[in-house]
Amino acid sequence: MSLIVNPPASAPAPEASGLKLSVIIPVYNEEKTVLEVISRVRNCGVKNLEIIVVNDCSTDGTKQRLATVEGTEGLRILEHSHNQGKGAAIRTAQAAVTGDVVIIQDADLEYDPAEFPRLIRPLEENKADAVYGSRYSSNEALVDGFWHYYGNKLLTFASNLFSNLHLTDMETCYKMIRAELFKPMLLECNRFGFEPEVTAKLAKSHCRIFEMPITYIPRTYGEGKKIGIGDAVAAFWYIFKYNVLQ
Repeated sequence: MSLIVNPPASAPAPEASGLKLSVIIPVYNEEKTVLEVISRVRNCGVKNLEIIVVNDCSTDGTKQRLATVEGTEGLRILEHSHNQGKGAAIRTAQAAVTGDVVIIQDADLEYDPAEFPRLIRPLEENKADAVYGSRYSSNEALVDGFWHYYGNKLLTFASNLFSNLHLTDMETCYKMIRAELFKPMLLECNRFGFEPEVTAKLAKSHCRIFEMPITYIPRTYGEGKKIGIGDAVAAFWYIFKYNVLQ
């Protein structure tokens, strides 16, 4: 499924596979999965990429795990002195991006970096300026929890209502965005409000947004899932704030 919103004047198409991908990985207490995620990103199939990990003052063994790969080629590790949230970690990495295209990768195993070569294709072919990987658009998926699924659907509906987009998954982690759009963005949200904030700002830029189905393996709160009901409530405020008030 694709969505194009007021496309700007066409530009020369980039050479195939010529785009450098910057992968931002915000990390907080993910000692069990962080090295596996980094390995999967390295082996995702995109040859030209950089990995920027932001350790958001983890209190488990995450820092020690990251120390074992620090200094390896194509990997940069940034540290927060105190916990600030996913959005703040993304903002810290924003200035360090050197690629042509940016994507956020959660440090758990819910999302599969093997999707990157497919998601980057519309950008390489100059058909899109941002690509959303939808968990709920014509793809096979592990069954999600009732409240998590319909909470995402409700937030997506509210975002679409105010932004005049027609996304199926606004809250998806996989938003692949041209760096020329992402780097100048004045991002404010420190936690999970990043998702509605960046969506509203992309909509207001009138860029071309493409949506593609992705695989998704949700984890439970017992397995370390961090987003909660408070974040969902806050997201409604951010949807209104960034679509209407700014």
